[in-house]
Amino acid sequence: MAESVYKIIELVGTSTKSWEEAAKSAVDMASKSLRELRIAEITKLDMKLEDGKIAAYRARVQVSFKYEAGK
Repeated sequence: MAESVYKIIELVGTSTKSWEEAAKSAVDMASKSLRELRIAEITKLDMKLEDGKIAAYRARVQVSFKYEAGK
């Protein structure tokens, strides 16, 4: 197997429905501009509150993708 290098970035996805939808939103957006996504790790879940009620679910996601130098 050839040696590879991967870059990790952190994203925050949001949803008014669920943490799962928030995480999916982050990965879906990343996949539009990054190639060869490998792993998505949810590192933190939280909620945005307005007037004491849940306004949005937020998922902090670390996404790794293959690093290609010079591209």
